[in-house]
Amino acid sequence: MARKLFSLLIVFSMLSVVALPAAAQDRWDGADDLDTHPLACPLAEGAEPVATEEPVEGEIVEAPVYDGGLAVNPPDLAGQDIVIVDVPKLIGIGYFNATALGIQQAAEELGNVTATTDGPTSANIDDQIQFIDNYITQGVNGILFAANDPVAIAPVLKKALEAGIQVVGYDANSTPDARSWFVNQAEFNGIAKAMIDSLVAEKGAEASFGIVTSTFTTPNQARWIAEMQAYQESCYPDMTWLETVEAQEDAVLSFNQATTLINKYGDDLDGLLGMTSVATPSSADAVTQAGLCGEVAVIGLATPNAMKEYVDADCVLSVVLWNPIDLGYAAAYVLRAAIDGTLTPESTSVEAGRLGTLQVVNGSEILLGSPFIFNKENINDFDF
Repeated sequence: MARKLFSLLIVFSMLSVVALPAAAQDRWDGADDLDTHPLACPLAEGAEPVATEEPVEGEIVEAPVYDGGLAVNPPDLAGQDIVIVDVPKLIGIGYFNATALGIQQAAEELGNVTATTDGPTSANIDDQIQFIDNYITQGVNGILFAANDPVAIAPVLKKALEAGIQVVGYDANSTPDARSWFVNQAEFNGIAKAMIDSLVAEKGAEASFGIVTSTFTTPNQARWIAEMQAYQESCYPDMTWLETVEAQEDAVLSFNQATTLINKYGDDLDGLLGMTSVATPSSADAVTQAGLCGEVAVIGLATPNAMKEYVDADCVLSVVLWNPIDLGYAAAYVLRAAIDGTLTPESTSVEAGRLGTLQVVNGSEILLGSPFIFNKENINDFDF
């Protein structure tokens, strides 16, 4: 009897595993393994917001402990002319052209900064490391970067810090101890919420979707995907996450990968989410050429100019982003402040020119702001 009961338990256990929905997986493809912090779900129509606990008067709220790296014996260059280099993931695409423009705008405003943008023409971490190493040898005063790989890039950035060079990241972070500061374009959970909510607005709370990302190791995209998973599971548990595919930062590969998802899932595919400024317009192109505008929603991160034709044609309704010109602009101001010594591990904010005061969050990150939704009503107001 005991043996029969044991056998039945084994069968039931196996059936329960088979019956588990996809949402029971620990992580979706492309996500990292860090803790997630999903934002609150949208209120149902007519619902009242839940009261939040007010801080006790006089209570001291401790800021997160600074966790960045420090330049070793940096020279005193406060207020002096400096030379900085910007090494993004790659050069020659609209997104990083926009961040480079913002860096130049900041340099012109500051008047004592000479800035150069240089880097690989494909998103190759080994090439990016070599560019940074070359500029360390040349002896620049500061380095800006957007990492292709958070771990692989760390040793060369630490080399820069050890040489007394201030290092500031933007767009895609490294490990925190490899740079002094990171300018975060938007909180990862904020981007996640905007992406999922936009898809739900178009296709409902039971939509099935696929993702086109760069690589599973690209830090910001892995973080967005992890937060998207957590938010979707919390707020829209009936959605179906079909698959995540890698497409590098390549337009042709992104188009082909989106087309593969369209053909593979057919009528089961309600939406495509593009995680890069290359993947999103390429996915929109794939949907357009498949004659599925209105059938398959395309939501993603992209620059306005790359998406205008699809938005104007009503093939794409929502584009989630921030202003990359402002991101580069903020990064240059943060680097100048770090070199001047006005931004220190004890700082809680930094002044950033036309952007005003930006807040320090998460120990050594500077927050640019909330994500912005481009749509047919506003997208033609922007030119980048």
